[in-house]
Amino acid sequence: MADRSDVRVVDPRGKAAALYEARRTRVPIAPFTDTEPHLTLADGYAVQAELVPMLLADGDELIGYKVGLTSLAMQRLIGVESPDFGPVLASTRYADGGVVPMDRFISPRMEAEITFVMGDSLLGPGVTADAARQAVSGAAASMEIVDSRFEDWRLELADTVADLASNGALVVSDAFVPVDDFDSRLVGMVLSRNGELVDTGAGAAALGDPLKVVAWLANVLGEHGLALEPGHLVMTGALHAAVPLAAGDVFTAEFDRLGTVSVRAVDSLDL
Repeated sequence: MADRSDVRVVDPRGKAAALYEARRTRVPIAPFTDTEPHLTLADGYAVQAELVPMLLADGDELIGYKVGLTSLAMQRLIGVESPDFGPVLASTRYADGGVVPMDRFISPRMEAEITFVMGDSLLGPGVTADAARQAVSGAAASMEIVDSRFEDWRLELADTVADLASNGALVVSDAFVPVDDFDSRLVGMVLSRNGELVDTGAGAAALGDPLKVVAWLANVLGEHGLALEPGHLVMTGALHAAVPLAAGDVFTAEFDRLGTVSVRAVDSLDL
């Protein structure tokens, strides 16, 4: 969330409607910053705040949040000093070991990351990584499919925030591991596509500690009286550079301590 007093965006509801339509038709649109280059983080959240109710009105459900731009490399690339976040919706969750249809996306890319599930409520401000550790009930191996409703992934920070932080889908292992007996900073990850190594990473890539991501999110939500609730998923950000995804690909992410998560991409579930 952001201080709405900083919002200068023109017609946030109209922009949200354009994103809603792009999601429905899978036809990308031009970035909002093409015509409004002054748009800020706060403006992006103003559009996001209009888009989410449109999606929930279709019968979807909020099941947690994704946090993006948690690596220093990505923050430097985009030119920001803080992460961003967006909601995770029930319709975007796919089963570990299952299939994901590419006809539901525009230009999907794969990222492997650590996901936590909340055991207790967590309300900022003042939440620390230690408090986050006590509030989460477990961590799991996961992958996020990021997607952009903007043409050719041509976007600025305000655009990606408006577009639910470029969230497309998630695949989370069914096995959540208690976090009391290991250090999430040191969790190593190996990502493979069709049996061949693609990239590697470690938990510390996410703000130096994935639990700091949970704390950051709780504090930002808390500025507006919102809390992380029991059962909420918190996706803590990619541990490597995003990888293109196409029908026929089988991705597997192997995590130290957390196990393995995999998914197969197909053209359509209607075949």
